[in-house]
Amino acid sequence: MDDEPPGEIEFTRPPTDEDLAILAGKLNEAGVKYIVVGGYAIITAGFARATMDIDLLVETSPQNDANLRRALEYLPDKAILELGPGEIERYVVVRICEDFTIDLMAKACGLTYEDAEGMIDYHDHHGVRIPFASPSLLWKTKQTYRDKDAATPRIKVFISGSDNLSNHR
Repeated sequence: MDDEPPGEIEFTRPPTDEDLAILAGKLNEAGVKYIVVGGYAIITAGFARATMDIDLLVETSPQNDANLRRALEYLPDKAILELGPGEIERYVVVRICEDFTIDLMAKACGLTYEDAEGMIDYHDHHGVRIPFASPSLLWKTKQTYRDKDAATPRIKVFISGSDNLSNHR
């Protein structure tokens, strides 16, 4: 903003469960192909984890890209309008900073939406049907070198062996 001192950084607040439900409802209404990955998917799988954003693995066809961009126009600052068609594919993460942060990814640990769509668990969240990463997909997308992704062996064993707990399609 023009009235802010130079160099001051704006921060977003952590997303709420209601933010996730509203976002998913807008994405569903627009026919967007997406999967909630990251912190919210880990929480939904039954693990305690704080998260500062909502991570989405998205399908990157021109039609889905247009649907996604249209769906995100509900956010107050309309930051999505700064993103051009096809740009999600060009970056590792596209961060949409509004009241809360949404990270859009064409790939998560090298997996595309098409690679991952058979590993979706649907959950009802505040009356909205949301596609979350299944435990097996979480396992595959958490093969990183970040400290917060270095789960204990017990949790890793549970995630890698718990597909029988999934709500696949």
